[in-house]
Amino acid sequence: MNPVTAIPAADPVRAVAHFTDRLRLETDCADVHAAMQTRDPGFVLLDVRGPDAYARGHVPGAMNLPHCTISDETLKRWPAGTLFVVYCAGPHCNGADKAAAKLGAHGKRVKLMLGGITGWQDEGFPLATG
Repeated sequence: MNPVTAIPAADPVRAVAHFTDRLRLETDCADVHAAMQTRDPGFVLLDVRGPDAYARGHVPGAMNLPHCTISDETLKRWPAGTLFVVYCAGPHCNGADKAAAKLGAHGKRVKLMLGGITGWQDEGFPLATG
């Protein structure tokens, strides 16, 4: 027995439910990149870092809405039912988690882009500045 097999794998039905649930909450940089190349990606991409970090480099097409500023007032420009995808600096940062929790608390649909800006750059995708 080894650390991988010491705990039996989940039943396939449970595995499908678990991983499908994860996909309801998360997406990755490659899928966001592909969607952003279309005329209508079907979501609003939010960079939830501070304005200085956003200006230094962000995902093209992302809007800056720092997680600490999410409120009914800052969200009113988007219609009900809007899907948001959020990202922050990367795996070492929980700003996207904070933003996703706040968006959910405001009744918004949300997914987190795994890897954040670090993952985006690791994939070799370009950044926009300004």
